[in-house]
Amino acid sequence: MEQRAVGRTGLRVSELGLGTMTWGRDTDPLDASMMLTEFLDAGGTLVDTAAGYSDGGAEALLGEFLAGGISRSDVVIATKAGVRTWRSDRAVVDASRGTILDSLDASLARLGTDHVDVLLVQAPDPSTPMEETAHALATAVETGRARYVGVSNHAGWMCAHMAGLLRPGLAVVEAEYSLLERGIEREVLPAADALGFGVLAWSPLGRGVLTGKYRHATLPDSRAASPHLRSFVEPLLTERSFGIVESVVRAADGLECQPLDVALAWVRSRVTSAIVGPRTPGQLRTVLASDVELPDLIGEALTEVSAPPTGYPERGRTQ
Repeated sequence: MEQRAVGRTGLRVSELGLGTMTWGRDTDPLDASMMLTEFLDAGGTLVDTAAGYSDGGAEALLGEFLAGGISRSDVVIATKAGVRTWRSDRAVVDASRGTILDSLDASLARLGTDHVDVLLVQAPDPSTPMEETAHALATAVETGRARYVGVSNHAGWMCAHMAGLLRPGLAVVEAEYSLLERGIEREVLPAADALGFGVLAWSPLGRGVLTGKYRHATLPDSRAASPHLRSFVEPLLTERSFGIVESVVRAADGLECQPLDVALAWVRSRVTSAIVGPRTPGQLRTVLASDVELPDLIGEALTEVSAPPTGYPERGRTQ
């Protein structure tokens, strides 16, 4: 698997990342262990997790695997902080200094390591000054608890502002990106090119919709049928989405491959790493076997058919 530089840093990660959002809830420990081993055997390095995944259960599982024989040096761990759970079990965005650093320390304890490779602020917090959040990230680097820092799900201007505030520099931004969700093309990707940070794409398969499995019905074992994941998938089950899916299916038929191969190939050529979140070892094997390179004409056609609406000021205007 290709290893790619993260922006203008010395950090390198695999072109595919292994997401752990389902670990400890929809994915049991045996399957998670199997997936991690097969991912590393295939040359993967980047494992993406978060303090809030399964209330820390995903990090705890990864920590068990590291303690059980997986070499820490073989894994690039990216975790996310900035979501706090109140006593009522209600999760709220909180990127304050105390929450970021407390969350990081709890993550390190669950992971059984003294540092993470990448610490990300999971979501924007309008109630906390970005200067305070930047100071917490800088402290994490200065104290050796994180090697690199970044943000997740932030707008382009926020990424640029954070890059200007951080003394260690903004290494990476993580955001949703697929043929069904191309919003980061307006400002985040141009900012990454201009300022030199890497981009990690979550849900490159459009929350599973781009595999084509929802074309005719909702399968009983799919995420859209899951009580706690249904709301995650439903926003992309739209007429526009299905039109794009049909284009992906036609392209796959012409290339004699699967829709997953086409959708993944389109994303992985545009970002540092595409983070996939398989629930089962079988799903991971399908992703790892995907090695399709899109011909330019097909790539351009898919880019055109899935183009998001844009306007002023992205397109510019003269007076």
